[in-house]
Amino acid sequence: MSELSWALFRQQVAACTLCPLHQGIHNKVPGQGDVHAPLMLIGEGPGQVEDEEGLAFVGPAGQLLTRMLAAISLPRDRVYICNIVKCRPPNNRVPEEAEAEACKLHLRNQTALVRPRVIVLLGSTAARNTIGPEIRITRDRGRWFERKGVWMMPTYHPSALLRDVSKKREAWEDMQSLRDKLIEMGLYEDIYGHPTE
Repeated sequence: MSELSWALFRQQVAACTLCPLHQGIHNKVPGQGDVHAPLMLIGEGPGQVEDEEGLAFVGPAGQLLTRMLAAISLPRDRVYICNIVKCRPPNNRVPEEAEAEACKLHLRNQTALVRPRVIVLLGSTAARNTIGPEIRITRDRGRWFERKGVWMMPTYHPSALLRDVSKKREAWEDMQSLRDKLIEMGLYEDIYGHPTE
């Protein structure tokens, strides 16, 4: 087996036909950002704009995510952002279990390459496929889970906040909790940069 590298990862995603989602898409959307980031954000799957551009979280939900990160002084380009599935499901539907399972190979590989210390799971699909099927986003959002030395927190997907603005207050609490966790772990300045005295 070849040694894992970003070049190999990109090649595997580009050539992937493990599930039917690759049919009829414009672009695979592997993810992007700071490949050395201590913070990784995982969403559900690409939407229409992401499919057209080949980049994760660049549509309306992605623009909201950028503002959410900025609200706790995290530059988006200093974190790594990806999705459970790398191909857009038809009509932006939720990825089926078999599709998410097939794509886990890619998610495991990019997580191994980034080696994040903290992961934020955006929405129930990301949370269930990463922490476990028992996760319920309305019950478990904002809770911290530790897996193999990595801290994970589920929160609402930005698209859910666009549909239901009443969830924004809880999402803001979760972002504050994220900031506090990064500070507690001594990682906040790693992402935010070292402020000058």
